[in-house]
Amino acid sequence: MKDEDKTIECEDAGPSTEMNHTATTCQESQEEAVMNLKGNEPTEGSILLNSGEKKLQETPTESSNLQMLREILACPPHGLLDKVITNVVIIVLLWAVVWSITGSECLPGGNLFGIIILFYCAVIGGKLFGLIKLPTLPPLPPLLGMLLAGFLIRNIPVISDNVQIKHKWSSSLRSIALSIILVRAGLGLDSKALKKLKGVCVRLSLGPCLVEACAAAVLSHFLMGLPWQWGFILGFVLGAVSPAVVVPSMLLLQGGGYGVEKGVPTLLMAAGSFDDILAITGFNTCLGMAFSTGSTVFNVLRGVLEVVIGVSAGCLLGFFIQYFPSSDQVNLVWKRAFLVLGFAVFAVFSSVYFGFPGSGGLCTLVMAFLAGIKWAKKKEDVEAIVAVAWDIFQPLLFGLIGAEVSIASLKPETVGCNRICGFGHSKITWRQTIRRLWNGCVDSGIFGHPHHSPNWKSTYWFAGP
Repeated sequence: MKDEDKTIECEDAGPSTEMNHTATTCQESQEEAVMNLKGNEPTEGSILLNSGEKKLQETPTESSNLQMLREILACPPHGLLDKVITNVVIIVLLWAVVWSITGSECLPGGNLFGIIILFYCAVIGGKLFGLIKLPTLPPLPPLLGMLLAGFLIRNIPVISDNVQIKHKWSSSLRSIALSIILVRAGLGLDSKALKKLKGVCVRLSLGPCLVEACAAAVLSHFLMGLPWQWGFILGFVLGAVSPAVVVPSMLLLQGGGYGVEKGVPTLLMAAGSFDDILAITGFNTCLGMAFSTGSTVFNVLRGVLEVVIGVSAGCLLGFFIQYFPSSDQVNLVWKRAFLVLGFAVFAVFSSVYFGFPGSGGLCTLVMAFLAGIKWAKKKEDVEAIVAVAWDIFQPLLFGLIGAEVSIASLKPETVGCNRICGFGHSKITWRQTIRRLWNGCVDSGIFGHPHHSPNWKSTYWFAGP
């Protein structure tokens, strides 16, 4: 009866009694665990947990190393090994496809073989130079490695015999690279900043180029005996600014937000591009005067005509690309990128064909700038595609420029450095060096009369002691 009374009482207590019962049992188990720990009598569960923690603490590096080895030696491969194999196969496959189409042109000594090898070497040289980091200095630009790769290919005897590129192909590839970088410059220009700094942009593009060209012309005329036309040709070559160097650097600064408020990247990109166009126009004008391909007045006015033709054609093509293709078409970004790059390459090559080489670059710059104004924020997708094209042609451009320098064609009497300063003669003094420089200036008429003396020769600086 007592047991029955107890069960009745529990049933009457309901769920609250059960909760109290479970709470008391939990407290009892916790007290038992504490007593076991105090009495140094670990249970089975504590032993297993402690052993697992010790294993995790003891072998973290070993497990990571084993995991890396498993990833590298996995079949099929993954990670770094897979990336290396894929890149090697792509490189070999590119050569194999070109060889299957062209045959001997892609074998050693062929033109396409030289272009492919130059491209590979320029890419590798750029990557290696990008890895060089000097303390307290920014990393070296990859273009230095590309230039050095082309220079080594041209001047190492065994390699230069097998890697040969025709001059026409080299010139065409560099012209394509010029059109691509001018498209990037035009799309990267900020219309508001350019409108605000238009006066500074004109002064910055015209001033340095003209001053450098005039200074080089004067010095080369009086010190080296060059005619005025050839002096200005040399001056415009030396005074030209390379957009291929300026524009990518300014785009990086613009992407990072540096100087955007004051329009510094836009100013330098526009000024550098116009500076290069001015140098091309001045070079061709003076070249025509030197070879007397027309009257002097026509050669001078041709430079103005190139500017007018370039701006007019650029405005026409720019307004066309603003509305064609329309925004409702499929693959809009790819069509816009194809049109802007196609028109740019066509403008550069056709301007050379018709005898107005400076107008092609100006047309490309104006066209890309007007197209970017209409596209607004959507031009970023087009810029990404144009950037991929530049990544392909940048190694070719700088590699071909480096390959144009041949040490075999540079003779000491042509360079003249050792003759001017007496290098190679151990007994010459600095007084004799200054006396030679002074006599050269006096005999050339720079301090006396405006014309050369009858005894002056252009090889005076290169004469022996």
